[in-house]
Amino acid sequence: MICIAICDDEKYICNTIQTMLSNFFCKKNMEITIQQFSSGTELLQYNKTIDILFLDIQMDYINGMETARKLRNRKFKGFIIFITILKEMVFQSFEVQAYDYLLKPITEKQFDKTMERLFTSIQNANEANLLIQKGHESRIISFEDIVYCEIIDRKVYLHLSSSEILDFYDRIENLEKKLDNNFFRCHRSFLINLKHLKSYKNGIAYMENGQEIPVSRLRSKTFSNVILQYMKSISIH
Repeated sequence: MICIAICDDEKYICNTIQTMLSNFFCKKNMEITIQQFSSGTELLQYNKTIDILFLDIQMDYINGMETARKLRNRKFKGFIIFITILKEMVFQSFEVQAYDYLLKPITEKQFDKTMERLFTSIQNANEANLLIQKGHESRIISFEDIVYCEIIDRKVYLHLSSSEILDFYDRIENLEKKLDNNFFRCHRSFLINLKHLKSYKNGIAYMENGQEIPVSRLRSKTFSNVILQYMKSISIH
């Protein structure tokens, strides 16, 4: 499930975008949830996941640009698409890593062009996210939120830092290719995120969430070297 928010003080704009989103993702055979907000203040009080945010720049009290800055300061990682009547305002959008902007009045052609690009970005799951598809449901998971991955009978179980466990069908070899260099396959059934590794001793990787993951003898020497390289890389940064 992709979670989308629309924040605009003009109700008909919110409804227009909602209709366009429903049509677009219906064609993609993907399920979405859409939440509407009429102000930046209302949006900032919302504490649930947002994967894609449509945000009006010109709003009263707190404008869209300031709202976006506050969200990014809170480590918001979703895609931001600004809605505006003034093209000049978009130059500020680089500060908040906006994905794109839509000029009012929004046309379906303009909207679909932006969404096709965004959909490709989501599918590619860029370097920091993993797109999970289970039936008609889709979800974007940040690499940082994955503690470790476990495979049991052709099904992958993602153990997240929130204690949530997500399951879907995939091969561990495919999953390994999608993840970045912070992940190490320490066992034929386990991929661990080195960012969540607490310690390693006697063939056991101790994770921050309290889980103990076996490291196979064949991979133990390589694993020790990988840990050393990882520690060096984070000390440099």
